[in-house]
Parts: sequence; C-alpha cells; structure tokens
Amino acid sequence: MPFCTRQQRRWYSGKQKQHTLKFQLLICTVTQQILGVATSAGAIHDLKLFRQSGVRFPHDTALVGDAGYQGLWRSHGHAITTHKATRASPLSAEQRQENRELTHTRQGIEHVIRRMKVFRVLKGIYRHRRRRFALQAQLIAALCNLTRACQS
Repeated sequence: MPFCTRQQRRWYSGKQKQHTLKFQLLICTVTQQILGVATSAGAIHDLKLFRQSGVRFPHDTALVGDAGYQGLWRSHGHAITTHKATRASPLSAEQRQENRELTHTRQGIEHVIRRMKVFRVLKGIYRHRRRRFALQAQLIAALCNLTRACQS
C-alpha cells in the first residue's frame, strides 16, 4: 500500500481508475472513406460526442448509426437507427427485416473500424498524454484512407 495518512487509509482502496478516451468516426458508406474523427476524454455518450463535434450535414443526407444514436432523428430528419425491442413491445417482422438491412449497410463501416483498430494505440487503454490522442487518431484515419485509396 502506498504512503497515506491514517485518516486517508479508511477511504483508500488502492484500486486504479481506468482512464477512458473515446473516438468517433464519420464514414462515407459508398466509398468507405473516413470523413472525420471526433475524440473526447472520459466516458461520454455517443450522441453527446456527435453533438459536441460540431459536424453539420445537409438535411437530405441520410445518417446511419447504431443503437447509441437513438435520439439523432430529433435533430436530423433522415437519421436511421436500429429498432429496439422491449419486454412490453417486441419487434415486428417488418422491424426485424429493417434491422437486418441496416446491419448489412453497417458491415462496411465495421470493416473500416477494424482497419483503424489494427493500430494498438486505438485498440486498448490509452495511457499516454491525452491531448495527443486526437492527433494520433486523425493520423491513423489518414493512413487508413491512404491505404484504401492505394488498394483500388
């Protein structure tokens, strides 16, 4: 146990806190190019990070998000998210079919995220200086775009 006072010893558990850093990608579903990267320090909701990033889209652009972006349709009319089932109201057959189609379009997006997470910096817990995380995420996104462009 590290050095601590007698009064502090009652409350000190010795447990290390996990510093979380989150990054969010804006990806074109047609070209699979990374259009933008947003980062934040600490645990933050996906939708709040999207709103803080300040990205603006034309209203006729369709935004596809996962279940973390459930309220996005309130601010953007063409937002498409998965339907969620509850115990009181299970999904209908039509909603399940829409979820399958959305999953098929999101499959390419997941491949781009996998290409980003090949780099160990983005895969695990980031333990270095926080202000450099955003720069490193943007550089890795540029590398992924470059390798994608060279392959085709």
